[in-house]
Amino acid sequence: MTSARRAAVLGSPIRHSLSPVLHGAAYAALGLDGWHYDAHECDEAGLPGFVDALGPEWTGLSLTMPLKRVALEVADRISPLAAATGAANTLVLGPDGRFAENTDVIGIVAALREAGIARVGRAVVLGAGGTAQAALAALRELGTSDPLVLVRDPGRAGELRAAAERLGATPTVRASLTDPPAAAAELAGADVVISTLPAGAADALATAPWSPSTTVVDVIYAPWPTAFAAGAAAAGCTVVSGLAMLLHQAVAQVELMTGRTGPVDAMREALDAAVLARS
Repeated sequence: MTSARRAAVLGSPIRHSLSPVLHGAAYAALGLDGWHYDAHECDEAGLPGFVDALGPEWTGLSLTMPLKRVALEVADRISPLAAATGAANTLVLGPDGRFAENTDVIGIVAALREAGIARVGRAVVLGAGGTAQAALAALRELGTSDPLVLVRDPGRAGELRAAAERLGATPTVRASLTDPPAAAAELAGADVVISTLPAGAADALATAPWSPSTTVVDVIYAPWPTAFAAGAAAAGCTVVSGLAMLLHQAVAQVELMTGRTGPVDAMREALDAAVLARS
């Protein structure tokens, strides 16, 4: 019998989160009977107080929007990857304090490798938020440091540019998303396209002149498929949903919080069942 331990996912809104399904399945597969994983609504202002109130039974927190940047401010130690991306989606809690990590990068890399991508040449990223920063780090790990990043307002890409500099990446940032036909043309011939845009924001690019050799990652997973993903799939592209990224970043979190190898198959099965139940 394992001693009682607690973990949770925090964010706002949080009701839709599938993290409890993933982590709960992992605990069951690993025989961690006394471990519990919950979801808590928490905004940026509430994070410091929430973390300060946690007892010694807490082993970790998963952090989703809007907490990924402020998470660095409540950590005692920050991994080089989280520091470089400027965001953390994981706080590991223990005797040595709070350790911030970014497993979103691991999730993107693992999802692309699972889709057969070993190395990336030409890449395009849609959006400039925290997930786009993680995408820059993932693409660097897969061999490209100079992706094209399409945004609406380059003036709001300051965090992304700062992350790129810390990562040693040299992205080209263009305001093409204000002109969907121009943005669609930018996707032609890319090895990998990663959309980090909110649901519906990439729909206008669904009829891009896709190459069947392009692998398309859309971080959205509900509703699925998005018009963007469906358009790419219809053109013969390999399409990866946000569920693959969600799975693999959660596997890495489980390993950080439990010290055990993440049970990928059990977590995937539980995730697929939960998605089917919601459809």
